[in-house]
Amino acid sequence: MKKIFAFTTLLMLAGLRLLAAHQVSSPDGRIVVDVFTDDQGNPKYTIAFNGSKLLAPSSLGLELDGINFFSGLKLVAASGIESVRDQYNMISGKRTINHYLAKKRTFTFQEKSGRKIAVIFQVSNDGVAFRYQFAGNGEVKTVKAEYTSFALPTARAFIQPLAVAKSGWEQANPSYEEHYYQDVPAGTPSELGAGFIYPALFHVAGNWVLISEAAVGRDWCATHLDCENGNPEYKVKFPDAREVIFDKQLLPVQKMNGVSPWRIIAVGSLKTIVESTLGTDLADPRAIKNASFVKPGKASWSWINSKDDYIIYEEQKKYIDFAADMHWQYCLIDVNWDRNIGYDKIKELADYAKGKNVGLILWYNSAGDWNTVKYTPRNKLLTKELRQKEFALLQSMGIKGIKVDFFGGDGKSVMQYYDDILQDAARYDLMVNFHGATLPRGIARTYPNLVTAEAVKGMEYATFDQKDADKLPNHAAMLPFTRNVFDPMDFTPMNLYKFTSTNTVRKTTAAFELATTIVFWSGIQHMAESPEGMSHVPGFAKQFLRTLPDTWNETRFITGYPGKDVVIARRSGNKWFVAGINGEQTAKELKLDLAFLGKRKAVWINEDSSDLLKQTEITLPASGALPISLAANGGFVLVIE
Repeated sequence: MKKIFAFTTLLMLAGLRLLAAHQVSSPDGRIVVDVFTDDQGNPKYTIAFNGSKLLAPSSLGLELDGINFFSGLKLVAASGIESVRDQYNMISGKRTINHYLAKKRTFTFQEKSGRKIAVIFQVSNDGVAFRYQFAGNGEVKTVKAEYTSFALPTARAFIQPLAVAKSGWEQANPSYEEHYYQDVPAGTPSELGAGFIYPALFHVAGNWVLISEAAVGRDWCATHLDCENGNPEYKVKFPDAREVIFDKQLLPVQKMNGVSPWRIIAVGSLKTIVESTLGTDLADPRAIKNASFVKPGKASWSWINSKDDYIIYEEQKKYIDFAADMHWQYCLIDVNWDRNIGYDKIKELADYAKGKNVGLILWYNSAGDWNTVKYTPRNKLLTKELRQKEFALLQSMGIKGIKVDFFGGDGKSVMQYYDDILQDAARYDLMVNFHGATLPRGIARTYPNLVTAEAVKGMEYATFDQKDADKLPNHAAMLPFTRNVFDPMDFTPMNLYKFTSTNTVRKTTAAFELATTIVFWSGIQHMAESPEGMSHVPGFAKQFLRTLPDTWNETRFITGYPGKDVVIARRSGNKWFVAGINGEQTAKELKLDLAFLGKRKAVWINEDSSDLLKQTEITLPASGALPISLAANGGFVLVIE
């Protein structure tokens, strides 16, 4: 009997060793990834967190020209486990100094003819990242399809549908500007029929999972997720065939001695998700030598209030004066400035603005035969020669940045165009804002002159349609958990008084709007207020906006739930700013845990019963437990010296 027991024990230990041979865990041991092949030789992986299975067996694999790397494979090797450490600075973002620590392991699969592909897994305390590594002599292959999937059988989904290519106004979609499906069963199909965008958020087994990608680069296309009706396995999908420009290249071109983009899965509590920097941790390091011209800040912007007809000299001069009065660094001049004002008068405005310590940002149409939008300037950025000519002129005029709009696609050729614009703009000390654009996917680390990007249903929609204005509180309370987790977001927040030149009515309170300047982060925050509107704002609020930091050293999630409410604390130097918004139409009571701040004096800004901003001085309780009241669709700001 003792021999049988000993033999059984040895078998169990051997099984555990075999299992461990195919595992990699986070440094703290809470996240465990298993890698294996199923009975058909399909490579698979699972993810567990604190012993709970978050991802059921999910697929790995790619199909390249003539090579099947997705079925009939053997797992032939697993490397030793290495530690990966990285520290990097972000010029703008939710944290200045970022630290990345992960455990790395490489699993090698072999197909029937002997060709091999490896999957590199890196597991940090806040999530899992993996990418494909190719073995070869550097030959180039087209990637026909990717078979990566994320199986979430018990999850609830918080996801944004992808708009159908070439749909919408001037056929400018996809532009990542839809409302989110919230708290729906995983496997709920998109009513638009084109899948879902990143980042995609899921609530599973009492924990949270956020899926995205990074380090896409110029040789790959961006991807999205899709699922079959009722099937909670989300699969990575390449773009629609129409999402191409120039040479019409859609699919990735992969060197057979290189690597694919990273697939990212942040894992943990909502605090872990909101504070995670995995999107930039896995992005390519800085690609430009000199980034001293990149200066985060805030901008005035007339278009959100007075629209197309007022992109004229006097109106823009008024908004330059507005920026100067508010101590904001920039003024954005939008569509048709070349026709309505002209280059010579823009130079005059740039000189006038410089005298007031304000820099100009100019709008451009991405243009090309894929783009039917009539706004100008267009066809100025299509080739390197055109870009160099235009950017040299802008630099000579003292222009600080460009806003490029209406890309409408995720194919390889579009991703290369983004890359080309950023590279060339950096050579002429120009910051860049992409609109009508794809998700940045961590590229602000690689090109810090990408100070912000739209890829969101922003404030402008609330000025177009009352339905969007009605949904704005709920939508805004989704974004800190999804779109704005890893990447800067040009939501164009903060309308404190009312929308002008529009028939829509804002449904958020003034304190909600003020709070969005902290809850949302962006390298340049374009403010949706007018000089006329600001004249109705109390002096203390104007002073708050004049001294609001332009970037953050640290960010902490305090409390919240996607679509319902969110409270976030951000630090600049020794000063903390805590802000919260209520995405629901009912007032609520919250208790904030601010123990990390200690017993300190603070300035509290919220709204009174007439929706007028009010300011109160308070002392934070020694316990750190601060009860607050949030008005329906309301908000607050807390400033702690």
